[in-house]
Amino acid sequence: MDMQSTLAALGVDDDLLTAAERTALDRDGFLPLPGILSMAQVEAFRARLDELLAVEGDAAGKEVHQEVGTQRLSDLVNKGALFEVCFTQPRVLAAIAYVLKQPFKLSSLNARFALPGQGLQALHVDWKGPVAADDFFVCNSIWLLDDFTESNGATRVVPGSHLSAQVPKDVMTDPSAPHPAEAKLIAPSGTVVIFNSHTWHGGTLNSSSKPRRALHSYFCRRDQPQQLDQQAYIKPDTYARLTPAARYVLDV
Repeated sequence: MDMQSTLAALGVDDDLLTAAERTALDRDGFLPLPGILSMAQVEAFRARLDELLAVEGDAAGKEVHQEVGTQRLSDLVNKGALFEVCFTQPRVLAAIAYVLKQPFKLSSLNARFALPGQGLQALHVDWKGPVAADDFFVCNSIWLLDDFTESNGATRVVPGSHLSAQVPKDVMTDPSAPHPAEAKLIAPSGTVVIFNSHTWHGGTLNSSSKPRRALHSYFCRRDQPQQLDQQAYIKPDTYARLTPAARYVLDV
């Protein structure tokens, strides 16, 4: 398969994004897509992730990254068929394709729970340095499993920063500090927020009494290495259940 036939097989076409949505991605570098997940799907994700955290314990997230103040899980492609929606959902893939403008693949599929009193991240980009405003390498999607609120560690972004050809650490004295132009991604559970990963972003402090839960389905151009090498990690039973189009997105 190729990228065009893969997207067609998954039901992705140019009509899935409105002109206003494309403008938001171009101008702001992020786009909330409400109602991608039903409440039944949200609850199923929550239950499965709780199971995985209990089973994996201190090893949770080790395939990619562990972070103080959070609970992390990685390699979710291999940890349940319910996660397939995170790399096959048509509206999400339409937005990823629009941002990257060339063939892409899943880089990693992880979970991040910001724990109470924790979760603050410095503003950062998900790339090794600045890029030109028309040459993007990575694009992320945040799958909200809780309402993102002002107080529970919602991700902050700096609208338009993907066009700056700069990264926060080279510009800000303290990237952990508030930015005058930052906005929090406030949205209900079931929303998926697409964001160009060259947009400055970071988790905020969770001052609530409960973990703030989300999945990160992260994509990169096909000419770039994945955050998690899907070919190295793919399990035979996972591979067997996937469609050819899903396998292409994973690059397996």
